[in-house]
Amino acid sequence: MAEVTQQQVESKLKEYVDPYLETDLVSAKTVRNIMIEGDQVVVDVVLGFPADGYKGELAEKLKGMVESLDGVAKARINISTAIQAHSVQKGVKTISGIKNIIAVASGKGGVGKSTTATNLALALSAEGASVGVLDADIYGPSQPRMLGISGQPESRDGQTLEPLVSYHIQTMSIGFLVDEETPMIWRGPMVTQALQQLLNDTNWNNLDYLVIDLPPGTGDVQLTLAQQVPVSGAVIVTTPQDIALLDARKGLKMFEKVEVPVLGIIENMSIHICSQCGHEEHIFGEGGGQRMSDQYDVDFLGALPLDKTIREEVDAGRPSVVADPEGRIAQIYREIARRTAAKLSQKSKNHAAKFPQIVIENN
Repeated sequence: MAEVTQQQVESKLKEYVDPYLETDLVSAKTVRNIMIEGDQVVVDVVLGFPADGYKGELAEKLKGMVESLDGVAKARINISTAIQAHSVQKGVKTISGIKNIIAVASGKGGVGKSTTATNLALALSAEGASVGVLDADIYGPSQPRMLGISGQPESRDGQTLEPLVSYHIQTMSIGFLVDEETPMIWRGPMVTQALQQLLNDTNWNNLDYLVIDLPPGTGDVQLTLAQQVPVSGAVIVTTPQDIALLDARKGLKMFEKVEVPVLGIIENMSIHICSQCGHEEHIFGEGGGQRMSDQYDVDFLGALPLDKTIREEVDAGRPSVVADPEGRIAQIYREIARRTAAKLSQKSKNHAAKFPQIVIENN
């Protein structure tokens, strides 16, 4: 029996198109090493996105493919994850303790953006990443309630704040600093300054991803974030309804203008399934998010049903991903999280941290 070659193993691996990267693993440069000893083959795969819920399935598929080659008796597939920092807008400084910032935006309110941002963060964490959430909605902070967390953040040095932690998620919100029922009667400059302070004066601890829950619209806060905060990618949340899609397009174009890559579109409240009879109905229209992604050549990250348990669980401070981790809703969020992070992993890397800083001193 002839010994299999590295080229044959590579060619076989190229036949598998990864559903999240939408290309084969060899072309995506995730296959790092192929070792062949007689009829035994070991393949090392390093993914650039968290995928704890997918690694087992991927390993089994690749193992079967490699073992189908003549000359291979046994294959072992080692799959690990290495999340890199990715490029941000030109001239914007990165923030210590954060590898990547993902902005979650919507053109209008009422589309479930905050609920989606919370569950997306929890899903990224469930997939194995270190994750934080910044509640950038100064006028209507909702993350404290959604993550079931209260109290004031601690300051160890009198200048910076320690993030509060819930379900392994590091969190910061203006809601921790003011009473829940106190209205924020602030003008734009005060709001943008508060956002900058919440972001820069929090001691974020070694985050792979900071998810920023933006207020709806394309006003002061969104522009500040797009121009001054180092964002690696944005996600647009919409419903299939034409009026929501119209506003979502504005958000998408705003990010394009400031050169923040849009990782994709999430369609919320996509379909209603009757809890009594199981009848499915497209209450807000059908396929709008997919059409928008086709029109603007951005990825469609997934669709979520209009389900009252999503609302009930997030109102109770136990979002779907932690309330029912094996349930259908949680699995959809985890699929979306893997797809979002995979799209980001294909963007250009930020190598700034790898270069030594040159300091010139006059002695």
